[in-house]
Amino acid sequence: MLLNLYRRHLYVRIWLAVVAGVFILTLTANWIVREAAEYERERLAPVPRDVVVLDDQDRPIGRGKAIRVPGQGLDFDVDLGDGRNITLRVGPRPQMGPPGGGPGLAPWRSPFGLGWMVALIGVAVALGVYPIVRRLTKRLEGLQRGVQSWGEGDLSARVVEEGQDEVADLSKRFNLAATRIEELVRSHKSLLANASHELRSPLARIRMGLELMGGERPSEAAREEISRNIAELDQLIDEILLASRLDAKEADMGTVETVDLTGLAAEECARVDADLEVSEGTQSDVLTVRGVPRLLRRAIRNLLENARRYGAGETSVELASRGNLAEIRVSDRGPGVPAALRDRIFEPFYRLPGASERNGGVGLGLALVKSITERHGGSVRCEDRPGGGASFVITLPH
Repeated sequence: MLLNLYRRHLYVRIWLAVVAGVFILTLTANWIVREAAEYERERLAPVPRDVVVLDDQDRPIGRGKAIRVPGQGLDFDVDLGDGRNITLRVGPRPQMGPPGGGPGLAPWRSPFGLGWMVALIGVAVALGVYPIVRRLTKRLEGLQRGVQSWGEGDLSARVVEEGQDEVADLSKRFNLAATRIEELVRSHKSLLANASHELRSPLARIRMGLELMGGERPSEAAREEISRNIAELDQLIDEILLASRLDAKEADMGTVETVDLTGLAAEECARVDADLEVSEGTQSDVLTVRGVPRLLRRAIRNLLENARRYGAGETSVELASRGNLAEIRVSDRGPGVPAALRDRIFEPFYRLPGASERNGGVGLGLALVKSITERHGGSVRCEDRPGGGASFVITLPH
């Protein structure tokens, strides 16, 4: 538990480093103060000693005690044996220094006193704590450089993800956000480039038709061609705007409500004369999902139009419930989709080889289906249809 806390939280490591440094400094200072007090106590405490007074023939003529008096040297209290008592006082001797001169010091004392020694220990603790704090802040500096480089326009800039603490989590989230934004910018650039290309085609056809007509009254066929191209332009612009809004996650796409997929699919099937089937045993109440009706309708409609455009006439929609997922399967009898291209067909403006000249498609229909289903927490995939053709399957959570 404590080890996990230490690894995952930067403030814990900084706090522990500071506490450890203060603790070591406090213990060292306390030891120094105790040693100094003990030394002074031993040095200044009175220590009585026996004293013997001898005459010129080395015969004892008196005895007494010698007592050290703090700050005054030694007092000799001597009893001469004939009833007289005398006191001899010797002044303090100068402190003897080490060989070569200089003041004498206890081996553990500093030449400048207790304050200097505490300061020295403080510097030592600071030097010991610095590598720990520096290692922690170095990653913050790396993150700062990465954000600065990214902010200056290098959208490929990423930072190193190291450790499991807040800095590592921030680095990971920054990399994810930077990757997402880079993909969005690339997607928008691609969308703009492809949209510009797609817009030129109907505009060029309209311009050519007008030039061919000259000043004459347009024929019925010319009016139909111009109307078809204008409708294509209108569809393209509508799909580009919808795709752009779906890419922006914060955009308001409409009111979320309970949607009956059976009724929605029945309306769209009736519009294009497609068959609707509900899997046996599936209750109607499990085919309801939470979503934006307008977007879900658009997803089903795009799949039906795609099946009508590229299929061979027969189109069907099957509804089923798989666990906690509702499934919409739109199938056709067309040429199918090669397995290697089943993911690419959901990219904006991508068309299967040989399909670019077909009428009515602008290359955004399936991309919108994918964006809409993902916005609703679901997914879409392409499969082979038994007997030939393709099946596009949307799964949505209940």
